[in-house]
Amino acid sequence: MSLKDSLDRIDLRILQALQEDAQVKNRDLADRVALSPSACLRRVRDLEERGLITGYRAQVAIDRIRTATIMIAQVSFERHSVDGFVAFDAWTQRTPEIVESLRISGHYDYLLRALVTDIHDWKRIMREMTDGDFGVEKIVTSFLMEDMKSFGGYPLLPGGATA
Repeated sequence: MSLKDSLDRIDLRILQALQEDAQVKNRDLADRVALSPSACLRRVRDLEERGLITGYRAQVAIDRIRTATIMIAQVSFERHSVDGFVAFDAWTQRTPEIVESLRISGHYDYLLRALVTDIHDWKRIMREMTDGDFGVEKIVTSFLMEDMKSFGGYPLLPGGATA
């Protein structure tokens, strides 16, 4: 049985509610999905154990905390090799300025989000990418001007309807 076959409407409602507010109290969550608090907590724990809930985090206004320039980079490789991708993935994992790395299809191989202090910091990171043995051919970079719609979770039902 696949995971999507084993989720019922209540599971989807729990997941939707937690995407909207990960700090919701169990009692309030139980009320929203029409379960007892103990049954709701059991379901949440089950969803965590099955790997359907992969974590909880706060969205932070980084620009109010420190000087921050967010770069969005599209990265292309000269050749596609598993070893090159594995090495690049390892490099992104150990580079704290790279806050998000997505391997994508299309004209580019990766989409990166980086948090840097200034353009000189970004140039250093770009040199690391191009001077490494990853096979990086091209980097197209944009500055994030304004985050108009932050990622707020996935629609869990077809058509974007809430559970």
